[in-house]
Amino acid sequence: MLFKHRATTLAVLLTLTGFSAAAHAATSSADSLKSLITDGTVDGQVRAYYFDRFFGGKAVNQSAFSLGGYINAHTASLAGFSADVGFYTANSLGGNPTGPANDVTLMGPGTSINALGQAYLQYEIPQIVLIRAGNQIVNTPWVNSSDSRLIPATYQGVFAQVSPYCGWNIYGMRIFRWKSRTSGDYYRDNLYYKTGFDGDPIYGGTDPASNGILAFGTSYKRYGIDAQAWYYNFYNFAQTVYGDAQYTLKTGSGVDPFLGAQVNREWQSNSFLNSSYAPGTSPIDGFKGNGVNSTAWGVIGGVDYDGGSALLGKGQLAASYNEILYHQGAVGGGAIISPYTAGYATDPLYTTSMIRGLVEMGPGHGWKIKWTQHFLSNQFLFMAAYAQYHLQTAGYANDVYGDLTYFPQGWVKGLSIRDRVEVAHGDLSTAQGGYFLYNRVMLTYDF
Repeated sequence: MLFKHRATTLAVLLTLTGFSAAAHAATSSADSLKSLITDGTVDGQVRAYYFDRFFGGKAVNQSAFSLGGYINAHTASLAGFSADVGFYTANSLGGNPTGPANDVTLMGPGTSINALGQAYLQYEIPQIVLIRAGNQIVNTPWVNSSDSRLIPATYQGVFAQVSPYCGWNIYGMRIFRWKSRTSGDYYRDNLYYKTGFDGDPIYGGTDPASNGILAFGTSYKRYGIDAQAWYYNFYNFAQTVYGDAQYTLKTGSGVDPFLGAQVNREWQSNSFLNSSYAPGTSPIDGFKGNGVNSTAWGVIGGVDYDGGSALLGKGQLAASYNEILYHQGAVGGGAIISPYTAGYATDPLYTTSMIRGLVEMGPGHGWKIKWTQHFLSNQFLFMAAYAQYHLQTAGYANDVYGDLTYFPQGWVKGLSIRDRVEVAHGDLSTAQGGYFLYNRVMLTYDF
């Protein structure tokens, strides 16, 4: 009887323990789900933008205004899993002109853009692996956010990053659709498609739907070395191999020289662009091609320095050179095919200016000198550049650039006021009388 009593008592204790463990597990799960939301973060940005285009000839001057920004909600991580939702908006507030005087590059031909720019699920082991699926910002050399308007370009697909060693990363991505910076939804097109393709109000010139992008890459950044290599398959447009490397000599003296180089190689025999023209190239004999065949390279050199005072802080002086080789009979005469930066001037070539570069102007070569300087305790950032281009079809062109940003301190920290001005001569501006002045004033508040 005593044994039977003890067995019964033990069974009761085990049952109670089981219930207690289950209750504790349920409570822990509930707490985890609660913390997934309560420990999450919210950030965003408010941005106002003013665009003014002035032409030297008879073309109508243009202007545009837009107010907008984004708000992102990020959950906390639960066993490595998290989520993000970001809403983007841009509105002209009825302040833009109509017709030819409206600069539609700021936010498209409409009066507002509203988009679920980011909506993804993510799994991450910090500094080891990251897998992200859904609508997201991607920043790689030839596929990036092109964030110089109100709304960045975002992409719908899967992105993965593995970090096998300190400073070394391996990437892979499959993109199915994208949302341009002047669109409110995701489409199977790119910047070479006609205006209004599938309802998307962007710019370009071909018809069958795009199958998106497959890409793989790797990067290494350590010991003064900053290098990367990428393979892109822009389905039905071009296949691209790109690489760049830069070495900075850390002298410890406040003056650090650097030297870098880049190369880009493209091919595609059955490109959708075989029957059209690459951007920026003249529709003359020899430029309507049978397949993509493009070779480009570049070098850059300069110094990073620190003025060491409140008046003059860190700065950089750099000189660069790029060349796109002419290929007889190729699409665009050998022009670089860039479905997600063409016309945006957000490609990785060293000599690209604010409004254009060799990607937009076709085969040829160019050089650029750029100065960057922080001053007055980093409250101001000034940039100035001069670029000159010698083109296969359009001859000579040059761009003069100035850029000043003010970062107020104190209770308005997070605010920046930026004015960018560029004057372009030759090539694309010839029809407007020989020059084209672009002024962009941007007020941004990050929170």
